[in-house]
Amino acid sequence: MVLTLCLSGMLAAPPARAATGGCGGQLVKSLPLGSGSGSGEVRVYKSRAQACAATFAREPGLRRPMAVSIQPRGGVPVGDAGQFTRYAGPVVVGAINRCVYVKGSIGVDSVESGWILC
Repeated sequence: MVLTLCLSGMLAAPPARAATGGCGGQLVKSLPLGSGSGSGEVRVYKSRAQACAATFAREPGLRRPMAVSIQPRGGVPVGDAGQFTRYAGPVVVGAINRCVYVKGSIGVDSVESGWILC
């Protein structure tokens, strides 16, 4: 009986971080992808020392090409790309007092942020 209770606790709902694609910090920017209902969005999160980005599909389930990248000013971009069902990323960079440039795509829809969080 004790084993059953322990296992049922392990099968509980996924943690809240799954809704953020694994990014920590506060949501600071949302960049829509596509027109009309759109295919999804790129979300940018910021904590004290880091910036994080992930591309989210509006309707998860179908495997499709997705990508996300984030680049701190003066640094190199960090990215994630592939065939995903829900989201691409997270990608994280150090961003203490640094602007970041974010790009994301789902299929043929893409978006770029320009320099943000300056």
